[in-house]
Amino acid sequence: MPQVTHFSANDSIDDMLAVLEEDAAFILDGALTREQLDAIKAEIAPFVSEGDSGRDEFAGFKTKRIGALMARSPACRDLALDAHVNDVASRFLHPHCDGYQLHFTQAVSIGPGEGGQELHRDRSVWGKYVPRSIETQLSTIWAITDFTAENGATRIIPGSHKWEQGRKPQPDEVVAAEMKAGSVLIYTGTVVHGGGSNQTNDPRLGVLLHYTLNWLRQEENQYLSCPPELARELSPELRSLMGYTQAGYVLGFYSDPVPPGEGQEIAPPERLFGDKPGAHRFHTQDPTGEGHRTP
Repeated sequence: MPQVTHFSANDSIDDMLAVLEEDAAFILDGALTREQLDAIKAEIAPFVSEGDSGRDEFAGFKTKRIGALMARSPACRDLALDAHVNDVASRFLHPHCDGYQLHFTQAVSIGPGEGGQELHRDRSVWGKYVPRSIETQLSTIWAITDFTAENGATRIIPGSHKWEQGRKPQPDEVVAAEMKAGSVLIYTGTVVHGGGSNQTNDPRLGVLLHYTLNWLRQEENQYLSCPPELARELSPELRSLMGYTQAGYVLGFYSDPVPPGEGQEIAPPERLFGDKPGAHRFHTQDPTGEGHRTP
């Protein structure tokens, strides 16, 4: 039976990247304090309480999903900027971009009696248009409650990122990513995974934050989920991570739709907030010193 490797914050990023290369997933234990967990629960609880359950088998008929976390949850903003996660994301995504961005934010509450989600690859949101040789994203699932095999811990198939397209998993290849509240599952966009079934009487709560190449379209439209009037209150670092910056030379510029002679033309998004263009751009790190490869 395969297992998901566990690390602590004191372990080497190189070791974590080596496991990502081999298994496409690992767990970082003890990444959040009790105070952070309590803050996240308090900020998300009203939205979960009033939210609707899913309307199909993939979303889950007894599962609630809450988006726009950067606008709604200050505590989740800290998760998005977590140093360990961003170090891994920067190094892992480097071969295919010169920077990365926040792709997706969602709190997921799997309710009692929910069945297992269809196993899938996150990269499927772009269809088959991005070659498998390009790794599209790095994903995280933060355990806000304990994740157990009984309450819906994410099921994952270590090593499945190397499978040929269409290969079906065997039952003994699937493992539950069990972890204590405050831990985070870090995995690639190509590994096969899916939410587990909840056979307990309590919901399982997780926060999903995914990162992608800065030249791909984000799954969550950050500029509608957190428009400029709300993003103005965020840190420049977080705005940059969300995509309020240019990628490369021109990707992401804007022009003000105002009368002639007014406003900005072909401007970097940072000008909306008085920030220095590119100052907080989330570049990828080149551990070899050989420079970036062109996608």
